[in-house]
Amino acid sequence: MKRSEKEEAVTELSAHMKGIKALYFTDFTGLNVKRMTDLRRRFRKAGVQYVVIKNTLALRAVSASGLTGLADRLRGPTGVVLAKDPVAAAKVLADFAKENDKRPALKGGMLDGVALTEDQIKKLATMPSREQMLAQLAGAMQAPLAVFVGGLSALLSTFVGALEGRKTQLEGESA
Repeated sequence: MKRSEKEEAVTELSAHMKGIKALYFTDFTGLNVKRMTDLRRRFRKAGVQYVVIKNTLALRAVSASGLTGLADRLRGPTGVVLAKDPVAAAKVLADFAKENDKRPALKGGMLDGVALTEDQIKKLATMPSREQMLAQLAGAMQAPLAVFVGGLSALLSTFVGALEGRKTQLEGESA
């Protein structure tokens, strides 16, 4: 690559890093073109970017975006996962690795500026997605309201039953 192309690659990667929450590093050794294409397709579907770039250029981009302490993870073939949703990206990586002999291998990453180990990324993959957590929260908030409405309904049914009974009683006395 020419110097201008390298600078452009660093600038582009730095720009992509501005709006992300998670940055994961993978070793894609052993994946053929078909598998890499499948991995990229899955990432794209999840709204995640996957970039393969030289380690020195990746390190420059990471440093330019203000993140530090990642030089030890940028050794050998490296793919960079850029994600706004850390859980979705971790799930895609974990699912793909299960299907493809633990490839790509995790090297570590960062979440909101905090360094993550491979094990922490794997734990993220087991978390429910944002949509699932919102649904669980809505269900938890809805349950007490449903019980309250059920109680009111039972109270009204009892009251209506009492009124019907009184009506029958009064009709029986007048006859």
